[in-house]
Amino acid sequence: MEISRCTILFLLIVSLFCLISAKIVNKNVDLSLDISSQLVKEHIRITATNSDGKPISVYTFLVPATDRKNLAFISAKDENKKDLKFTENLVNGHHEFSIAFPTSLATEVFTIETVYTKKLIPHPSQIPQSGKQLVKYEGNLYLYSPYETTSHKTSVLLSSANLLSHTQVKPFNVAANKIKYGPYENIAALTNQSLVIHYENERPFLTTTRLERIIEVSHWGNIAVKENIFMEHTGALLKGSFSRYEFQKDGRSGNAIKSYKTLLPASASDVYYRDTNGNISTSNMKILRDSVELELRPRFPLFGGWKTQYTLGYNIPSFEYLFNADDKYQLRMRLIDHIYNDMVIDEAEVKIILPEGVSNIEITTPYSVKRGANELHFTYLDTVGRPVITLYRRNLVENHIANFSLKYTFSKISLLQEPLLVVAFFFIIFIVAIISLRLDFSINTSHSHKD
Repeated sequence: MEISRCTILFLLIVSLFCLISAKIVNKNVDLSLDISSQLVKEHIRITATNSDGKPISVYTFLVPATDRKNLAFISAKDENKKDLKFTENLVNGHHEFSIAFPTSLATEVFTIETVYTKKLIPHPSQIPQSGKQLVKYEGNLYLYSPYETTSHKTSVLLSSANLLSHTQVKPFNVAANKIKYGPYENIAALTNQSLVIHYENERPFLTTTRLERIIEVSHWGNIAVKENIFMEHTGALLKGSFSRYEFQKDGRSGNAIKSYKTLLPASASDVYYRDTNGNISTSNMKILRDSVELELRPRFPLFGGWKTQYTLGYNIPSFEYLFNADDKYQLRMRLIDHIYNDMVIDEAEVKIILPEGVSNIEITTPYSVKRGANELHFTYLDTVGRPVITLYRRNLVENHIANFSLKYTFSKISLLQEPLLVVAFFFIIFIVAIISLRLDFSINTSHSHKD
């Protein structure tokens, strides 16, 4: 009996020792950092191994709490560029993204892509009208990881070769608008090596502070899209007053935004572009192979701190986005669409207006959104109102351009409601007209005179 207990205790100790000694190691990390626009884009290629040779089922990717509010998008893909599922949890002040591997190999090669907004700070914060915009980036030179890293390399892409200062941890190399750091070896877990870069960035720092997107579905062959867009130049503020004369005289306009290009669906028609003052005619539309390119010019150039707002609308045929089988319908459209390159949307509100009489509404979004309360929308010939689905989301970038799926039931007999209402309306008018013509409402006084 004693031997059996000793054996069990020995096995438990050995098992515990194996669990402690077995750990995941980042064999190789290749971090590509793109700060050439107003966004901070990271592409991290990781080769992870398990020290005991057993399969890696879950890998933990850390995002510090100070950076989580700036994280707009994150994705993970395996070596075959297939999406990997992950879950997020807050542990000890860090946001842990647990990435699951369906293959469960002892060595996993995968990539993680992240997009951060508002991490580039204009420095100085104010510049004159024709001045150059300088920005400062602060981040981590190494991958902030809970695992040890055997080999690490970092490459940084800038928007120009005008580099004022940068962190100098040897070995590193600067060539034109690129900085290469490493390779570095044997980096301990949770190592935080500051990376600070001060450089010139003349790319537009244009932020959509609020987007109101309205999609109105009609079963008569048309889908109307209207977007109310509120914008602000969030780059370096304009120092001093604005001079229209200097702006017209000098071809250079600093970081002012004169125009930008937005992309609409290829089948878009009846496009309009207006603001509170009326229609804006300073726009050019070009029909491309798979989209419609619309160059928009605001009424005035946008300098740092300046704001504008406008409305953009168009129609698209419903047969390209609305599918049905008997009374079952499915709408597949983009939740948000392209506004400008490297766009940033602080807050988006998407309203989907469905035909009157729909039921059994089910919506599936490509990412998590907040759903508002159900509403009703009334237009001409409506009786009980059209159901409205409202969705909210904050901190959006181009990576969020993806299709949602909306399923509902709609009886085709309901299509007769509006024609019947029109017929009934004209029928009542005709009846009233006939009655009014048949009756004599004149006052006749001939009998009183004879009397």
